[in-house]
Amino acid sequence: MALSPDTLTLNPMLRALAAQGLGDEATLRELANDPKRGNRPLLFHLVDKGAVKASALMAYLSNRYNVPMLDLEAVQIDDTVVAKVDRQLMARHQVLPLSRHRDTLFLAVADPTDFKAIEEIKFNTGLQVTPILVEADKLSKAVAAVTSSMQGKLEDLFVDDGKKSGESDEFDLGRDAEGVDDAPVVRFVQQLLLDAIQKGVSDIHLEPYERDIRVRYRLDGVLQDVLHPPIALREGVTSRLKILCKLDISERRLPQDGRLRVRVPPARIIDFRVSFLPTNFGETIVLRLLDPASSKVPIEALGFLPEQRKAFEDAIHRPYGMILVTGPTGSGKTTTLYTALNILNTGDVNISTAEDPVEIPVYGINQVNINERIGLNFAAALRSFLRQDPDIIMVGEVRDLETAETAIKAAQTGHLVLATLHTNDAPQSLTRLENMGIPTYNIAGAVHLVMAQRLARKLCPVCKTPLKIPEQALLEAGFAVDDLQGWRPLGPKGCDECNQTGYKGRIGLYQVMPVSDAMRDIIMRGGTSMDLARQAQTEGVLSMRQAGLQRVREGLTSLEEVLRVTNL
Repeated sequence: MALSPDTLTLNPMLRALAAQGLGDEATLRELANDPKRGNRPLLFHLVDKGAVKASALMAYLSNRYNVPMLDLEAVQIDDTVVAKVDRQLMARHQVLPLSRHRDTLFLAVADPTDFKAIEEIKFNTGLQVTPILVEADKLSKAVAAVTSSMQGKLEDLFVDDGKKSGESDEFDLGRDAEGVDDAPVVRFVQQLLLDAIQKGVSDIHLEPYERDIRVRYRLDGVLQDVLHPPIALREGVTSRLKILCKLDISERRLPQDGRLRVRVPPARIIDFRVSFLPTNFGETIVLRLLDPASSKVPIEALGFLPEQRKAFEDAIHRPYGMILVTGPTGSGKTTTLYTALNILNTGDVNISTAEDPVEIPVYGINQVNINERIGLNFAAALRSFLRQDPDIIMVGEVRDLETAETAIKAAQTGHLVLATLHTNDAPQSLTRLENMGIPTYNIAGAVHLVMAQRLARKLCPVCKTPLKIPEQALLEAGFAVDDLQGWRPLGPKGCDECNQTGYKGRIGLYQVMPVSDAMRDIIMRGGTSMDLARQAQTEGVLSMRQAGLQRVREGLTSLEEVLRVTNL
């Protein structure tokens, strides 16, 4: 946008340059209003046209704003640091990442007063930004070289599921935001979603309060505070996301749920499940990232110990019976079940699932989205499945007696049933069914394996470090005396690779309990979960804590993390 004729009066920078004799006042005024400049930053345009010398401009700005200078040609650019910043941001603001130390990014700039650029880079990277002044002409060449050599990492398309490929009703965040300087909300939402995809987060939380919006990411199962944009963005961000989800933007009193889809070249699709909840200061928004790749995790990547994997694989290859998977929300139950379904998903079987909601579409599996409002609950879906000649059935959650009865009946009539429950450990799942009202003889005859699980963060392989933990603390955690010989527990330290957290990725901790004949006798006698737990221990079934301690000995995770996720 061209500046008005009194630009020198309104722009202190140009006025100062003229006063210092760094440029001719008339020339500066003319170039400031040059329509050919377009979106080119003004200082770069002045240098491009020779109105101001780049070296003199750098020296003046460094002295005035107390920002250190650097000769860009004498610096080796760190490609790994450059790759962490969106190339469109670098090109638009004419900035270049130089290096990184801990949580600080050193950024080459030609205009230290471009606070918008610094804030956007800060948000894009999640790092503190320290500007370093360089000559504008050298910076332009370096940015052009870097951005032209980088392949476009993201060409995100918001795909309308109701349209055929080839129709034009699609949202392209990259094009939507290009050149739209007067649409900060569009840019904010664009950057928020792209940043989350790049960092591999599982959830985005936007929580409005009296003076700002708290934005948090859930990364490796732990919420992390990211930034606090002004409250003025609240209504715009909410409306923008509702538009993308095709929801009613005028409805702010009731909760709403929607979905949007992002296409990442060459063929990756990311779905976002979006929930809007009215609160005291506006609508809290939670976006869950649903990556179809997460449904194709190979079984060896789940984290089973060898004997646990064998028991699990033996159970899922049985022709009938029930497999129960238990754990809290976010413990990886869906990933485990879909790993099993992908193993079983061959052309000679019919697989049907009932889910609330269907998070990840999978080719070859008939997936039913539960809708309580129209009477399509888990029990109704299961009854319909039995008329569809299924071989394998997956129930998203056994919530009530009717669902439990129908699932048990299916397991007893020649179907393999995989289902989830919400209990603390495997033995409690069997007594939970009894408490729901299922006869003990049906439980004993139908359930073949129960598995409880949690997800623990893995130590960063780059910076994990040996710890000195008192022997008594290790014994109290569950280690035996013989376990303490010949090794030292490792713990988190923090580095650039793991974003200073000390952890990178997660691994499953499992209690895999095949239902033995002895356990069936206990169930038939009305035994408690404690009786079942003692029998499981006798048969060598490891608890989740014991499985976690083994991973601590292997150096995969920390004792602190195992105690956190297995503190039942």
